[in-house]
Amino acid sequence: AVTLTTVGQSFTPLKDFLLFAPRHPDKGPQALPVNRTAEAAGVGGITAVEYRLVVAGPQTYTLTLDELRALPQYEVELPIACVEGWSKSARWTGVRVRDLLERAGAPEHARVRVVSLQSRGGYRVSEMGPEHARDPLTLLALRLNGEELDPDHGYPARLIAPNRPGVLQTKWVGRLEMPA
Repeated sequence: AVTLTTVGQSFTPLKDFLLFAPRHPDKGPQALPVNRTAEAAGVGGITAVEYRLVVAGPQTYTLTLDELRALPQYEVELPIACVEGWSKSARWTGVRVRDLLERAGAPEHARVRVVSLQSRGGYRVSEMGPEHARDPLTLLALRLNGEELDPDHGYPARLIAPNRPGVLQTKWVGRLEMPA
């Protein structure tokens, strides 16, 4: 019975039968659920003018949001698969993480620490091995389904990578670091 009343989180044709699921797969900003809002994370007031992305590596550099938008943009369709049990695919547009790493002079085998602008929280920082960081589908996303990211989905920039749980798709990204 529990399976039948929660399966609609991942198998959306059965979404009308959701009774006990924590989130509905179509409810949320930009028709995609969120489990932590920008307000709850303390990052609701980020403006395009003040945003900076720091890419810390052998050749550290900083980009404004306009500079990120001016870089080659790629679009991928990837799901967010939440540990709560729901999953939903979306179109994400942004800059390939591997391109940002190459500009910083990161070695091919480098691990990457993705740091959020939120000041606290269990998922403020995530780490990626080279298999994700160098994957051409891994983006620092600026857009979701053709629209600028909503603050609750990580505006101005968030990580989206294939085959990683939603909690590791860091929102409100402020730094990409290559730990020594």
